[in-house]
Amino acid sequence: MAGLGFVAGLPLPLSGFTLRQWFSESGSSLPAIGWTASIGISYSLKFLWAPALDRLGVPGMLQRLGQRRGWLLIIQPLLVLACIGLALCDPSRPIPLVAAAALVAFLSASQDIAIDAWRIELFPERAQGAALAAYIWGYRAALLIAGSVAIKLAGSLGWHGALLCVTVLIAMGPIFTLIAPAPPVAPMRRGEAGVLASLRAAVLRPLTEFLSRRGAVVTLAFVLLFKLGEAMAGTMAPPFYRALGYNRDQVATAIGVPSLLAALAGAAVGGYLVARLGAMRALILTGFVQMASMALYFALAVSGGDPIILVLKVLLEGFAEAMADAAFITFLSSLCAPGLTATQYALLSSIATLPLRTMGGFSGWAAQSLGWVPFYGLTIFAAVPAMLIMVAIVATRRAALPILQPLPE
Repeated sequence: MAGLGFVAGLPLPLSGFTLRQWFSESGSSLPAIGWTASIGISYSLKFLWAPALDRLGVPGMLQRLGQRRGWLLIIQPLLVLACIGLALCDPSRPIPLVAAAALVAFLSASQDIAIDAWRIELFPERAQGAALAAYIWGYRAALLIAGSVAIKLAGSLGWHGALLCVTVLIAMGPIFTLIAPAPPVAPMRRGEAGVLASLRAAVLRPLTEFLSRRGAVVTLAFVLLFKLGEAMAGTMAPPFYRALGYNRDQVATAIGVPSLLAALAGAAVGGYLVARLGAMRALILTGFVQMASMALYFALAVSGGDPIILVLKVLLEGFAEAMADAAFITFLSSLCAPGLTATQYALLSSIATLPLRTMGGFSGWAAQSLGWVPFYGLTIFAAVPAMLIMVAIVATRRAALPILQPLPE
């Protein structure tokens, strides 16, 4: 699980922070950098083709490995080739680079589908928590390597060499897939009708059930808006750091091990607050802390390029975001109905990431038009509507949803 989490996490920065850092150093415009947020839209839409990986069989000799491992051994070599193509691209020719990054995101999201299905089918319920914990540790380590380490390596190897090094690690995927045992799952029906039926079951039925609840539309509005300010602020972070005069090594140091430790600590505090206050109240508290943490961009703007201020800003912001994420993930999980948990969670989590993949693209235009200080004031304002919605939900208790009951401590 740790190994599969590791290879699943490595491609994410290649269509995210690391890619935007590369664009920033190449002199790309702020609107162009902002629109790179849309490259990873596959992560928000993967539930659409997940039924195909459920119902379509794997060809030939791969059938002996089972449905999940068979699909992984199809996807992973293609992912390696896509990463090689991305590493060899030139930012001065953005169309091939964006196409390669979008292909990496699509194949990475497809790999996530197969790994998640394998985990759910293989491990008994009592072992799911431990399996997911191992996966998260591997995933977090991968984000560190494909982010901080890759950016630092670009100083000595160049961007092409740094991304090829990450690709070598991604190529370890088939090794972990072959080591992994096959889940004891009965064969599924194949065919086009099965795919369409699965699509209806995976998308329409969970969505219809959710929308039938009182207060569902208001809750969906909150889920959609909660990450908006964070998405806009984070998308523009690489060019903002560069505009302030921070070099590649300073950025790599700031987003490295200290940032990882801050995120783990924030997640632990967020989990504690959920247990003490209940998910909704904890979400209000941590959401306002996350919103306040975006004011750290103002401190950075007047710091004069002080590297210590950069590290402190990344630490405090990472802690606040991880703390809010712990409450937010609990909130999303508690909205899911029994029997529809997996599909409703996939839909809700996809909705939650849409601001990053859509509105995040406007952040470059906004930053260029407004300037850095007004832009980051806008990102704080963008987080206000979601928090007001959550306060209203808690105050009125009008939305008849399971999360309204505090979680047992």
